[in-house]
Amino acid sequence: MFQKILIANRGEIACRVIKTARRMGIKTVAVYSDADKDALHVEMADEAVHIGPPPSAQSYLVIDKIVEACKATGAQAVHPGYGFLSEREAFAEALAKIGVAFIGPNVKAIAAMGDKIESKKLAVAAGVSTVPGFVGEIRDADHAKKIAKEIGYPVMVKASAGGGGKGLRIVFDEKDIVQAIQSSQNEARASFGDDRLFVEKFITEPRHIEIQLMGDKHGNVLYLNERECSIQRRHQKVIEEAPSPFLDAKTRQAMGEQAVALAKAVGYDSAGTVEFIVDKHRNFYFLEMNTRLQVEHPVTELITGLDLVELMIRSAAGEKLALAQKDVKLNGWAVESRIYAEDPYRGFLPSTGRLVRYRPPAQGTKGEVTVRNDTGVYEGGEISMFYDPMIAKLCTHAPTREAAIDAMSEALDEFRIEGINHNIAFLTAIMHHGRFRDGRLSTGFIAEEYPDGFQGRALDDADRRRFAAAAAVAKLGRTARAGAISGRLNGAPPFPDRFVVTLGEEHVEIDNAYLTTGRLHAKIDGAEYEAGVRWHPGDAVMYLGEASGECAIQISRVAGGYRLSQGGIQVVASARSPRAAELAALMPKKLPPDTSKMLLCPMPGLIVSVNVIEGQEVKAGEVLAVVEAMKMENVLVAERDGIIKKINAKKGDSLALDEVILEFV
Repeated sequence: MFQKILIANRGEIACRVIKTARRMGIKTVAVYSDADKDALHVEMADEAVHIGPPPSAQSYLVIDKIVEACKATGAQAVHPGYGFLSEREAFAEALAKIGVAFIGPNVKAIAAMGDKIESKKLAVAAGVSTVPGFVGEIRDADHAKKIAKEIGYPVMVKASAGGGGKGLRIVFDEKDIVQAIQSSQNEARASFGDDRLFVEKFITEPRHIEIQLMGDKHGNVLYLNERECSIQRRHQKVIEEAPSPFLDAKTRQAMGEQAVALAKAVGYDSAGTVEFIVDKHRNFYFLEMNTRLQVEHPVTELITGLDLVELMIRSAAGEKLALAQKDVKLNGWAVESRIYAEDPYRGFLPSTGRLVRYRPPAQGTKGEVTVRNDTGVYEGGEISMFYDPMIAKLCTHAPTREAAIDAMSEALDEFRIEGINHNIAFLTAIMHHGRFRDGRLSTGFIAEEYPDGFQGRALDDADRRRFAAAAAVAKLGRTARAGAISGRLNGAPPFPDRFVVTLGEEHVEIDNAYLTTGRLHAKIDGAEYEAGVRWHPGDAVMYLGEASGECAIQISRVAGGYRLSQGGIQVVASARSPRAAELAALMPKKLPPDTSKMLLCPMPGLIVSVNVIEGQEVKAGEVLAVVEAMKMENVLVAERDGIIKKINAKKGDSLALDEVILEFV
């Protein structure tokens, strides 16, 4: 067994590998860029080596720097994590030349399966059902247009070295294919150092279901069940679960055996994932193979009881797999939510900045439910614009799918993040969505269910009562605390027996409310209400125990009231006397400034291009500029016809959120 391994990655996956290495008694080496000098993975590792400036193309993607770090530290093996160099044949070869083991598949398997074009050719030759398309690299835009016309729109333009939605665009019309190619190539070049593309047919209403494989260097390959990864946005997975609510045992076995046969054809070893598109009739088509550990591997670990990182390390050290296919378990259900630094209320635009608060829910097993949080950040740390926006992967495991979803919803309600925007409310809303809970999934779920973007879940009657009760508890609790302050001349004025809670634009009447030790009694809109309370003024989370069960409501002070969030709902609440509420409704509201004649930068990012000039007439839908943030390109288009009055930014400029890029007449 290795004595020391280097992790050629950053963030949560580097921390994840370090945890398993520690348990196995293996020392670890971290690598870091200037942007990551204070990162969690650097602190956790036994040693750390600086490898360059923030851009990954100058640090984490530079093979020579990783090789030098291995030499300097005496690392015997390298775990590449996912992304960066994890599927680069040249990286594995470079390590082999200096006698360092690659904790991943052999070079031949990486070459055959890691390249999306070559793996598809191999699958076709092996008789595996594949998605219609051109099996090969596209030469230029005209070549892509010809292929697309033959296949028929919609088509997918995909990076050969791609993954994680990087370098992938769906094109519905020929007029958009040139821009799609440019953006895909730019993203692929920046993320993988490889801008080759291919084109294939986009299958409507598909499910994305993948098979986890594990092999050793002795010819053994197992499939470790499947993962359902259909909840995606912009081809980036958002929620994953294992097993899939759609597959039956027969289809699971057929997919697993086909994946194993494909892997054995290239002598595959280590962890790998074969991705399939599955239609509504359970017909499945080979999509690609990822020759690395997947982001969503924890859900497989939770239902099988296996540590995939440990199996990878043991495989790389030459050990045989200690289990056979019949020993692979499928125990209960696991769900994973990817928590991203992005604003779901503003089109999921990336968010950067400092984590002023980072308080995840408690991890561990309680009863039949397990909560796990894989992360690479800490309170006070910074979310950089240079890397992927994922903050954490929150996972829950329970005996049934319904119980795992309920546990996830509760854990998300307890997860507190401040200082940056995040997608927790969106993830929680999906957990409450009827279609998701029924398992009626497709890769178009988010686009279909939120066609106009995410605005939060609407309040129903039960939610109104719960949020009104929380505001009442907060007001009564703070009033009682103020009254207990000693030395006051007249004491604190009592709060009236009857008051009004305002939830956004809604008014809820509260009567006869009083708070005893651990319990709220009140009439809410004339109906009796009672709930257990676990909260003290200043606590970030309030627990209300209603008849239907206890729920966690996040609460923070804002001007004039409280910001409350729970179950994908976020609302500003105030508790006032009836007369004060009446007067507050008459107060003028400050209107936001008129920015209708400006193009604002939607996120902190780098200007890739400004596609117009001053005085130019533009039509609605025309590309105005392209902004890159967190390795993704965002194309900004004109919302209506107009004339460019002034351009305030140029290619290469780094802009802050809402900085003006250009102005219209």
